Amino acid sequence: MDLQFFTLTFILFFIVSTLYSSVGHAGASGYIAIMALLSFSPESIKPFALILNSVVAFIASVKFIKAGYFDKKIFYAFIFTSIPFAFIGGYITINPIYFKVFAGIFLIISAILLVFKTYIKPLNSEIKPIPFYLCLLIGVIIGLLSGLIGVGGGIFLSPILIMTNWTTVKKASGIAALFILFNSLAGLFGHLTVIHEINKSIFLWISAVILGGILGSHLGTKKFNNKVIISFLFLVLLSAGFKFVFV
Repeated sequence: MDLQFFTLTFILFFIVSTLYSSVGHAGASGYIAIMALLSFSPESIKPFALILNSVVAFIASVKFIKAGYFDKKIFYAFIFTSIPFAFIGGYITINPIYFKVFAGIFLIISAILLVFKTYIKPLNSEIKPIPFYLCLLIGVIIGLLSGLIGVGGGIFLSPILIMTNWTTVKKASGIAALFILFNSLAGLFGHLTVIHEINKSIFLWISAVILGGILGSHLGTKKFNNKVIISFLFLVLLSAGFKFVFV
């Protein structure tokens, strides 16, 4: 690994973890985007994304929950079914060719959902009660998808919570952070039963996302303006998504 590659990757992981953690996310889709753009081996992308995601999600969870932005009832409604299916998704190994296409589509959808989350506001701001059984079903879908791709699922959960008015924006961030942590760990454990070993270079990137996670979650709990960040992430995710699908 040459110094130029290390420096570029370290900085990009730091930036992504900072930006994502500021909105209660852990950055898996961003890490996948970076690794796609920098031509990481397809088999290393999934475990790396899950590990980095777990680290940042832990930091963000502590920050948001400590600040009071959390709702246990809503969290349990989704996590109950998402954990076992994230494990199953992590256990399943996808052919690298299909993985690139699947991950590319995921990144494009993630970019669109991020914009929706930021710029499409519900007409009615009144908080509505959650439909428990529907939440269980959503947990199954997000959990399986999270394990398959190597993400925590917060990129899908947050827009759902906000656009359905099931909770506030800030609480959605706290719920998503802990949801991401549990799903990422479940997916990682499932994947480790298949691969058994992870490239040791992961420790270099862990240090980058720890620094970014601490900074971003601090900014996020202090009412950081997310609109410029989301616009930037939209471009990164979209470009990486198209690279995965068409290159």
